[in-house]
Amino acid sequence: MKRTKQQTGRIGEQLAADFLTRQGFEIAGRNVRTSSGEIDLLARRGDLLVFVEVKTRTSTRFGFPEEAITPKKMARMMACAEEYLQNHAECDQEWRLDVISILAENSRNDPQIEWFENVFS
Repeated sequence: MKRTKQQTGRIGEQLAADFLTRQGFEIAGRNVRTSSGEIDLLARRGDLLVFVEVKTRTSTRFGFPEEAITPKKMARMMACAEEYLQNHAECDQEWRLDVISILAENSRNDPQIEWFENVFS
């Protein structure tokens, strides 16, 4: 049975959350909405807050998942993060924007996860 895009996205976000947890992060939020858009995952480790965009694909037919991060999407990610920080004064800490790319092909049980840290540096 074929998955919908929403199901694939939810699976990818859970895989990314599990991955970040194994890296020592606490998941502080999922699908956090701002007027600028949505933040897939909000992760925290110590004094670092990370805004995470998760891109998941089941094949490379249309390219790798991270290739879906266009300049427009990056600008939206930055706007979401800045708005979130403005509305949450308690988040006065170091922060960055990351992308997690997940290739979860239907025939495989071991998804390929790539973590792109600090995509605006």
